[in-house]
Amino acid sequence: MTATTHRTKHSLSPARRRLVEMMQEVNFGRIEGLYVRDGEPVLERTPNILRDIVFGKVNAHNPARGKDDFALKEQLVELFDLFDREQSVTVESLVVQNGLPVRMTVADVCRVT
Repeated sequence: MTATTHRTKHSLSPARRRLVEMMQEVNFGRIEGLYVRDGEPVLERTPNILRDIVFGKVNAHNPARGKDDFALKEQLVELFDLFDREQSVTVESLVVQNGLPVRMTVADVCRVT
């Protein structure tokens, strides 16, 4: 499945839908230790969740969490595009703001020639 088909929550695989819901539950914070294999998040072993308390913001679950389906925001499309391209990634930290991914740190092998 290519990212161009990932335009609604309902169009996502169950693992990707669960990751979207996890980000909405965090709302502000980080997901650490997330593995992506064959382009899919591996959620059998729950990643570490760190919630930020942001003063002046709503610190509850993102309101979209209760919706069964909605159009994906560009940040989610970009995230799943990356999963489709890279296929296997170890996400050290996925920063979430307003229930959306904004920055990701991945483990990488440095190749010196």
